[in-house]
Amino acid sequence: MILNETYTLTNGVEIPKLGLGTWFIDDDKVADVVCEAVRIGYRHIDTAQAYGNERGVGEGIRKCGVPRNEIFVTTKLAAEAKTYEEAVKAIKGSLEKLGLDYIDLMLIHAPQPWADFRGGDYSDGNREAWRALEDAYKQGKLRSIGISNFKEDDIENIMSSCTVIPMVNQLLVHISNTPTELIAYSESKGMLVESYSPIAHGKILQTPEIVAMAEKYNVTVPQLCIRYCLQLGTISLPKTGNPVHMKENAEIDFVISEADMKVLKSIKHIEDYGEFSFFPVFSGK
Repeated sequence: MILNETYTLTNGVEIPKLGLGTWFIDDDKVADVVCEAVRIGYRHIDTAQAYGNERGVGEGIRKCGVPRNEIFVTTKLAAEAKTYEEAVKAIKGSLEKLGLDYIDLMLIHAPQPWADFRGGDYSDGNREAWRALEDAYKQGKLRSIGISNFKEDDIENIMSSCTVIPMVNQLLVHISNTPTELIAYSESKGMLVESYSPIAHGKILQTPEIVAMAEKYNVTVPQLCIRYCLQLGTISLPKTGNPVHMKENAEIDFVISEADMKVLKSIKHIEDYGEFSFFPVFSGK
């Protein structure tokens, strides 16, 4: 069962292959969502400072009835924190909001502030933010550390001065958006890649080629999308607050053939993410 399968990070920490994304789940509702996910069998919960729901995620983890050391919790340092002092304060803030003694994985959410995504040069700020993550890691507050939305140059910048190599790079990966070279590059540096928005916020559900492929395997489109990301060797982080979908998302005991993986990799990129297009990562910047 996929919910029991893990990858191992370079520092030996095990991380579940399938996680629950919590973007757009309100802080006052997410505790119940987390509890339901844990009841179903999820042991990997992904949140971020930018999501505004760390408090509720922490509440759900504390009250779900499963020992803390059995749940892998990820959060992300705000993309705007580009000084050492800001990052230290933000890390402390996440621990306090979550109400946890430690965080399993913390990532720099993006190499640029969201208002200037893929814009200016924040090399110095990223190195300073990374230094804060390294210090928290060495102090035992964070079990592992990584990055998100970082491209090759951004990664090289961190590698130029780091004392701890990033263990994870979380990227937008889904059928029709597979950054093959960046995934390979990240992996060559020792990073495990995590795929967020594997179902492309539902825009993928209407793509005829993908619907036809799901029918071929007698699975739902989301199940096909999640399985695709796993077969790329990445972690898959589908977001849902619906218990039925949570359960379905974990029922992926099938294998996509190599030929069909090749077909799925070649599907034309989604140009319009609809209502989500105004978010920097979906805007095509």
